Amino acid sequence: MSDKNTKNEKMEAIVSLAKRRGFIYQGSEIYGGLSGTWDYGPLGVTLKRKIMQLWWKMFVEDREDMYGVDAAILMNQRVWKASGHVDTFTDPLVEDLETKQRFRADHLLKDAGHAVDGLSLADMTKLICDNDVKSPNGNELSDVRTFNMMFKTTVGPIDDEASISYLRPETAQGIFTNYKNVVDSFYPDLPFGLAQQGKAFRNEISPRDFIFRSREFEQMEIEYFIDPVTWEAEFEKWVALVHAWTDALGLPAENVHELEVEEADRAHYSKRTVDFEFDFPIGREELLGLAYRTDFDLQNIAREAGKNMEYTVKGTNTKFVPHVIEPSFGVERALMAVLSAAYTEDEVNGEARVYLKLPEHLAPVKYAVSPLLKNKPELVAKAREVYDILKKKNGNVMWDDNGNIGKRYRRQDEIGTPYCVVIDFDTLEDNAVTIRERDTTEQKRVAISEL
Repeated sequence: MSDKNTKNEKMEAIVSLAKRRGFIYQGSEIYGGLSGTWDYGPLGVTLKRKIMQLWWKMFVEDREDMYGVDAAILMNQRVWKASGHVDTFTDPLVEDLETKQRFRADHLLKDAGHAVDGLSLADMTKLICDNDVKSPNGNELSDVRTFNMMFKTTVGPIDDEASISYLRPETAQGIFTNYKNVVDSFYPDLPFGLAQQGKAFRNEISPRDFIFRSREFEQMEIEYFIDPVTWEAEFEKWVALVHAWTDALGLPAENVHELEVEEADRAHYSKRTVDFEFDFPIGREELLGLAYRTDFDLQNIAREAGKNMEYTVKGTNTKFVPHVIEPSFGVERALMAVLSAAYTEDEVNGEARVYLKLPEHLAPVKYAVSPLLKNKPELVAKAREVYDILKKKNGNVMWDDNGNIGKRYRRQDEIGTPYCVVIDFDTLEDNAVTIRERDTTEQKRVAISEL
């Protein structure tokens, strides 16, 4: 079997497990679904929040140079005009001439084995024609044209040009528009950062690969304001911090790669960009990005809004517009990487087993508590007592008395529960329980007082 088929099978297995066990469902599935949208079930939303809480602790709460903000999703349209999104936030689009379905031209060309980096729309059109590239339905394609990915809406009762707004396609601009507010309120020492987590929306032409590329997603972004003379040293610090983050997610270091983005492929505002890629089942793809944005955004605001964006160094008359280093993290991509790294198949006593080898601090359920037999009131009562103790202390504890003990273990393994706690008849005598460890399946007796 080819490596590609093996990877596809692993991805299909992860998607199946995610739905079956209540991690991730297709958005609006009961009505036929909506492409590029996903709903998070009880376990998925817990895992997602744990990832976001871990990020917030690492990059905000544990640092004295970081400030959190939460900007509005809807913003004045001038924000997106000044940032260049209205004119340049586009993807190359082609249309199936028979079905009228639309696709990303660069994706179709890459799938056909062609390099597309740096190509103009005309170059892509020529490449499609010269190589007879067809749509996924096997039909002829239109010429390549641009498609703006922002969701447009109107604010207020009157639908005119002045009322136009957009669902934000990124969280960064909400940080930049609040830079002056934070400086005026807190006057932080340079360097300092503003951090934000929140929803972003992109009208992707062809969302694909599960939650990797979707139309609604969450970002965790930092704009780190610096003196431009220190940018190289500060950038290297952030490279190390990104690796600390991937380690905290439990991602194997050998599966995380740095890609130095060439000048021709960098965003127009970036002087240096490093993409951190991960070996997903779908292949090596971008997990997060780190960019040196110079003073592009603050100078845009100064020019378009007529506001002074200079920072005055404390105790001096030195003034300058700070430069910015931006680490940008996608929540869904982090979650997909965590699931991909955790998905494990092995054998226990000659039987195939699937389990999620999740880091303990990310597992949606830390303990599952079970009475050995659910039809024995004395065992159930004791198990409830143990459950209450663990629930008050840890929160993410599950009660599980469905099926025999072997089936419970398999079910908890699949959702990544590190420890199963079983109350048996001996518990009634010695006040100890059996704890079964997920990864090794080893069992040991532990006194309830030591839980």
